Amino acid sequence: MDFATFPWLTTIIMLPIVAALLLPLIPDTDGKTVRWYSLIVGLIDFALIVTAFVTSYDPTVSGMQLVESYSWVPALDLKWSVGVDGLSMPLVLLTGFITTLATLAAWPVTLKPKLFYFLLLSMYGAQIAVFAVQDMLLFFLVWELELIPVYLLLSIWGGKRRLYAATKFILYTAGGSLFILVAALAMAFYGDTITFDMQALMAKEYPIRLQLWLYTAFLVAYAVKLPIFPLHTWLPDAHGEATAPVHMLLAGILLKMGGYALIRMNVEMLPDAHAIVAPGLILFGVINIIYAALTSFAQRNLKRKIAYSSISHMGFVIIGIASFTNLGMSGAVLQMVSHGLIGASLFFLVGATYDRTHTLILPEMGGIGTKMPKIFAMFTTCSMASLALPGMSGFVAELMVFVGFANSDAYSFNFKLVMILLMAVGVILTPIYLLSMLREIFFGPENKELIEHEALIDAEPREVFIVACLLVPIIGFGLYPKLLTQVYDAKTMQISESLRTELFAIADSQPPLPIGTIPTNKAPAIGQ
Repeated sequence: MDFATFPWLTTIIMLPIVAALLLPLIPDTDGKTVRWYSLIVGLIDFALIVTAFVTSYDPTVSGMQLVESYSWVPALDLKWSVGVDGLSMPLVLLTGFITTLATLAAWPVTLKPKLFYFLLLSMYGAQIAVFAVQDMLLFFLVWELELIPVYLLLSIWGGKRRLYAATKFILYTAGGSLFILVAALAMAFYGDTITFDMQALMAKEYPIRLQLWLYTAFLVAYAVKLPIFPLHTWLPDAHGEATAPVHMLLAGILLKMGGYALIRMNVEMLPDAHAIVAPGLILFGVINIIYAALTSFAQRNLKRKIAYSSISHMGFVIIGIASFTNLGMSGAVLQMVSHGLIGASLFFLVGATYDRTHTLILPEMGGIGTKMPKIFAMFTTCSMASLALPGMSGFVAELMVFVGFANSDAYSFNFKLVMILLMAVGVILTPIYLLSMLREIFFGPENKELIEHEALIDAEPREVFIVACLLVPIIGFGLYPKLLTQVYDAKTMQISESLRTELFAIADSQPPLPIGTIPTNKAPAIGQ
């Protein structure tokens, strides 16, 4: 096989989608055949992703690799155009890894198994496509395609309020997606040439006012997906009603799509607007961290507590993106991957705990640690990773964002001091609500009715295997983060240097600009 010319990305995207279309033809009555079929397809696709990464991806190159481009609608320059770089490759690997484990986590599903696995495999291909496509209209289409499986997975297999949660999810995310379409059309038709190619759009020169409008449109769409306060309220409802495999996809992959798109479109394509809006992003990131941490602390529902914890941790991604330093940007990408792994593990364990206790209300739990020592041990370890214990990936990622922002010369000292103090408050709150959660579940006053009437069996080998697979990279990246950072360092460095060039150019131009870029020939200080 000629690895250099093989259509890796098209094969990786289309394999699970085509396999999903074949599912109705498989004779199966109890779901056992289709679950093995889906798992094998997931494993093959993940093996292809790893093979493409090992044989055809060069981490020292900052530009696009594994590029494929096929004409679609020549009159509008529409193409099936895919490629990966340091920003998308880690997330493609994460998608393959998490989705394959989510397929294994879906083993107990007995209600309409063919439809369930059809949606799971369709989502697999659509999510990888979001990170790989290099055509703006195609990006919008695969972004929308990914919403349909999530809506159906929530509305059919969710909890008691599943229709409300699914409807809220589709209204928020589909409504936000319209802003992507409007901005994409505006960028495509601006200037002398009509094109949807991302590289061509990046090369266009847009007036600063148009950049700000485009930036705002993209930001609304990606703020829903990340999610950023106040467009976050769909996430706790969705997590509150989802099943374990859907939890893993929501926390592990879907939230990362917002962070990825924010860097790809807002930062790379609209750098002047980003230099102006960046202080606002820092503020929203801090709000995310503190508000969601306080709200998580107050939650009595286990799923909603972890959901708000996810919102809080994604605040670090926002701050890293707006830090104007390579360390901060690198920390943001590491935080996306790290949170994908940690969030998936915690939500899987929440599902496993609910399967045994049949309750999500913390006061109704308590004293189950002695009955389920394996689940207790895994839940504790994953919670330590979530509260950024040294030696875990979350610690390295959040530390990189902290230090990157603190060392940024793009912001005034007073602005950085206030923001860092507020970030520290959120960091202090995280172990408080996570440790208190562990105490209530496993060490609280024993609920005799729960202990006597529920079959509190310990974790089975399949569940231990799934959590172990997630913990290996969590601990591995925590002890030696270069395993991951070397995959994307060339790209984040190129983005950071480009941003700083734009920032200094703006500072030397005709300020004042809307959000306070200070004109100076030395270091522009934003936020004064």
